Amino acid sequence: MVRLLRPFGRAVTYTRWLHLFMAVVWPAMWWYVFDPLWAWFTAVVLLAFAGLVPAMRTVEGLQARLLLLGQRHDSRSAEIVTAPSVTWGDRGRTTLWLMTRLAVGCAVSFLTIHLPMLTDDLVRTAQGGSPDPATFIQVPGHHWWYTLLTPLPPIALAAVVVASGQLITGIAQRLLGPSPTERLAALEERTEQLLERTRIARELHDSIGHALTVAVVQAGAARAAGDPAFTDRALSAIEETGRAALEDLERVLGVLRESEKPVSGRPTLTDADRLLESARAAGAKVDAELTGPLDTVPGPVSREGYRILQESLTNVLRHAGAVPVQVRVKVADRSLDLEVRNPLAAGIPGPGRGSGLRGIRERAALLGGRARTGPDAGDWQVHVELPLR
Repeated sequence: MVRLLRPFGRAVTYTRWLHLFMAVVWPAMWWYVFDPLWAWFTAVVLLAFAGLVPAMRTVEGLQARLLLLGQRHDSRSAEIVTAPSVTWGDRGRTTLWLMTRLAVGCAVSFLTIHLPMLTDDLVRTAQGGSPDPATFIQVPGHHWWYTLLTPLPPIALAAVVVASGQLITGIAQRLLGPSPTERLAALEERTEQLLERTRIARELHDSIGHALTVAVVQAGAARAAGDPAFTDRALSAIEETGRAALEDLERVLGVLRESEKPVSGRPTLTDADRLLESARAAGAKVDAELTGPLDTVPGPVSREGYRILQESLTNVLRHAGAVPVQVRVKVADRSLDLEVRNPLAAGIPGPGRGSGLRGIRERAALLGGRARTGPDAGDWQVHVELPLR
């Protein structure tokens, strides 16, 4: 019983009822002024033309979201589109929706008026009176037991209200819902959002991971050295690396706060000296060779190349410590070659530490390049090739 009565405690049940009534108000006014057949024919023709207006889809979509779904931003709101019609298919579905809403609204309005009249007729005839001739069901005779039937019309009306509301909501989701083209566009937008989240997570992993690694290595070396001058240099390196990490963190958080904010200020390979100096300050003996015009490398390739170099140096510091490192960056006509090598005996990434290497391979793959990581001729090697076009 509670389940049957639950819909009548929800406001959306009555807003759906109102939505159907609103579709019939203006044709009904014409019905009282003009010939009924002419009034309904005119209403159908006008709705057919109205459905071809692109903005009508927006009006009906907003109204359906508010009155049929009960909330302006309901979790199902995406099932009803508020964008104007673009294709003739959208216009056709909007027209069909207007016709359907008018037909269902007429039926519900008729029953809403005549079922209470039927209840009144049952009471009047049970008391010996005459039924209203306008009632769609005429009650014959005068019988006392008609009083027992009086609850049936209100129950039927309640069922009509709930069922018609659910019916018109389902029809709205089909006819005012997104077209296949719009569904594909929404899917592509969702995919872009997921890719952006993955990229942001990777950015934080590389930037913050590098800063923390440098800070830990520098702090440990300063404590072991016991030299005030070395400690000052270590603290300076920690400060600089931490400041750069905070800048990256603030930039990423800005992107998260404002989804439409353009991504700018990301470091590129022209800023590679900062990474190399940070690694040297942490104790690594970096031998770097950068050849070719780094400033001509396309933005996406240069930014991802910087992150790959950052992650490679971070892995060296984290797993190998202060060891000789060879860095080779070469800009050719069609590709960017980046290689980082360190002695294999000094240390390799341990179990469960492969997220950074996986990130390197994913970055390269997204740009159509390739990455090789692993032992090579006694060294641990990260070799990445990225196409420039």
